[in-house]
Amino acid sequence: MKKIKLHTRRLNRSAGGDFCIGLFLFTFGAFMALPMIYAICTSLKPSDELWVYPPRFFVSNPTFKNFKDLFRILDDSNIPFSRYIGNTVFVSVVGTGGHVILSSMCAYALCKFKFRGRNIIFNMVVLSLMFNTAVTAIPNFIIMSKLGWIDSLASLVVPAFGSSLGLYLMKQFIEQMIPDGILEAARIDGANEFRIFFKIAMPMVRPAWLTLIIFSFQGLWNMGDTSYIYREDLKPLNYALHQILSGGVTRVGASAAATVLMMVIPILLFVFTQSQIVETLATSGMKD
Repeated sequence: MKKIKLHTRRLNRSAGGDFCIGLFLFTFGAFMALPMIYAICTSLKPSDELWVYPPRFFVSNPTFKNFKDLFRILDDSNIPFSRYIGNTVFVSVVGTGGHVILSSMCAYALCKFKFRGRNIIFNMVVLSLMFNTAVTAIPNFIIMSKLGWIDSLASLVVPAFGSSLGLYLMKQFIEQMIPDGILEAARIDGANEFRIFFKIAMPMVRPAWLTLIIFSFQGLWNMGDTSYIYREDLKPLNYALHQILSGGVTRVGASAAATVLMMVIPILLFVFTQSQIVETLATSGMKD
């Protein structure tokens, strides 16, 4: 039997070129990380360093007093701090999970099933991306009021399910990353559509829906006060932390600590899934 030789293409790049590219990426990466580093340093500054002029970027005598003051202020409020955290975690987790599943199922149906009007539906989804949030504020409030969801976490969770951005993104990835031949082979083997979707389609677009999880979770985690929630015990964490800013200059350190707390969770989520995001960007241009 004749052996087949596999020829691999090697990049013709010198060590100096690799060093220049690495230096270029490191420089811009460090530049983009400066706001996060400055926020962390500010949260660790004592009161005398917060008001020094000219302002210092790094902290000389780090302290956790700002975080202690933050939790003391929150403990003095009528609503426990854990209540705000619970509301935000519930809305972020449930809203993100429902959004990923619903948008993936709808995108799968639009891509892999031929029915009358599917192009019209997708065009409506694309058009909905052009509307600003302020334009739909009044209609959304009327709908929530008719449904009886004012002062209910459902007014935050259910709209997250139907976000059109996730449907648009998942449709593009499913069209590019899932060949029709694999689905037809599964149908011939007797698999039903739900089994094909969860066992074949979803694993193949795993980097895509992990990327969607980051976008959706970040938006819900950073959600502040809304027009649907008036009860204090249903407010999200971001609303409670922003109330600290209304305390004036005496709470500058506590507000800096609150900023760090709000950005820690999304950053950790990105760190654990960054490889999947890179894979999504690398495979987004592949065709069947």
